[in-house]
Amino acid sequence: MVAPPRRSVRLRRWQKRALDALATSSGPDFLAVATPGAGKTTFALTAATRALAEGVGRSLVVVAPTSHLKVQWAAAAARFGLVLEPSWSSASARLPAGCHGVIVTYQQVAANPGAVRAITAGTVVVLDELHHAGDERAWGAAVRHAFEPAALRLALSGTPFRSDTRAIPFVRYRLDEATPDFEYGYGDALADGGVVRPVYFPQVGGFMEWVAPDGAEQSASFDDPLDRVRAAQRLRTALSLDGEWLPTVLGQANARLLEIRRHQPDAAGLVIASDQDHARGIADLLDVRFRARSIIATSEDPTASARIARFAASDLPWIVAVRMVSEGVDIPRLRVGVYATTTTTELFFRQAVGRFVRWTGGGDPMGEEAHLYIPDDTRLCTWAHAIAEQRRHNLRTRTEDEEQGHERPDDPAALDPQREPLDPDAQQSLFAALSATAAEGPHPVASVFAGAGPSTGDDDEPDLVVDYAPPPLPGADPTAGGRLELGELIERKAALRKENAELAKELARFTTMTHREVNGTLNRRAGIAKITEATLTQLERRALLARRWIRDL
Repeated sequence: MVAPPRRSVRLRRWQKRALDALATSSGPDFLAVATPGAGKTTFALTAATRALAEGVGRSLVVVAPTSHLKVQWAAAAARFGLVLEPSWSSASARLPAGCHGVIVTYQQVAANPGAVRAITAGTVVVLDELHHAGDERAWGAAVRHAFEPAALRLALSGTPFRSDTRAIPFVRYRLDEATPDFEYGYGDALADGGVVRPVYFPQVGGFMEWVAPDGAEQSASFDDPLDRVRAAQRLRTALSLDGEWLPTVLGQANARLLEIRRHQPDAAGLVIASDQDHARGIADLLDVRFRARSIIATSEDPTASARIARFAASDLPWIVAVRMVSEGVDIPRLRVGVYATTTTTELFFRQAVGRFVRWTGGGDPMGEEAHLYIPDDTRLCTWAHAIAEQRRHNLRTRTEDEEQGHERPDDPAALDPQREPLDPDAQQSLFAALSATAAEGPHPVASVFAGAGPSTGDDDEPDLVVDYAPPPLPGADPTAGGRLELGELIERKAALRKENAELAKELARFTTMTHREVNGTLNRRAGIAKITEATLTQLERRALLARRWIRDL
């Protein structure tokens, strides 16, 4: 085995406390809930590295919500001296050689839990954003079956979650609430200082007119109390591309972004849209009305992950997303947002807020604050108030007047986490947005819900630097050990797989063999059982054999 050199990692104080709590916990399950942007990945990889080095598990399996996050986890793990394969397939019955483990999605687990179970006996498992195991009724059972044999199950979440009648496996519940073994909230992070940004919530009111599904004409402002159904119709009207509410709010948000970009030239904005057509319309509005460039990322687009990665590394001002910019997607330059989706659940709202809290410490004279523009809808204001309440209990720099929020009438529907059925086609609805006009400006008090001045948290205690020895690389190729950094190794293997696929296509075109026969021949000659289990040397050998074969044709 190849023994990597010792490394060190700088831990925040909460991460060290969480590691201590994990070390003293009993049983194989540990749930850590930490606010987005606080550094859950660093905590989890430090814990996993320690567990592997101490022999708690012989390999590591990470479960991520999306394919995009598999790549991010692989890159983060490489910085810890861990090689995790993000391209592993459940068609394989074993872990690939030359790796510490693999990264899969919850969807992969649900599709073939038996195949995942076959590789998890005695492993360390990290379940990123574990509440996704409740997204579909069968997913929880699949996760439980797949990871029952694991030696340690470390579950992560960015927000506390309920069971919603589908209890998540490996989690303790008190009534319907998941009970974390360690919790580090947004208010705690603000109080510590230098961990997350304070987020401001400009609330924009307005007056809307629409035709209800039964054909009746309706009108209301955001100040009018409505039942849940009509409140949903009012929100949908406000977000319509045909009214003036949405363009007005986009204009306010773009003006704010331009102001921030005077001091931070790469600062960016995010609009969370309802669907693909809505996203395209918003991008057109940004372009035509405000000459603001944007890209679109939707869950239906197979290139969306790559587009988000390119956007994160660019200085483009706007990204318009549909169900893509969720947990774990790291775009630290996001400073302005527009909540333009009809989804009003607390979990989704908190996930959206989490995209704007990443601390960069860039020394911006305007501060690190971010701004998320929201409709003055009772449900959304309820969630914003809940986030603000954490600040009120933890920051000591706010005055009593500043801590008086915008009072909203009690509305039982505002606490209902169910998503309203808003698809008009499914009901052959007569719904039509007639007009939507925004109020002149954001609510003057609510615009500073979660804002904060400089933290007065105790910063005398420094962050902790911990030395550790990464576990040896199982089945590693000794000839490749010193040539590449681990991050480069992952990228090189991915590039070689792609090159091998292209070479096989060429050979199938210019020989009488089928594509399958070409692959079989090359694998046998290179000593490869399965391409996803091939070492770097085997992939290089196979590519060389293919190029020689083409040359000799």
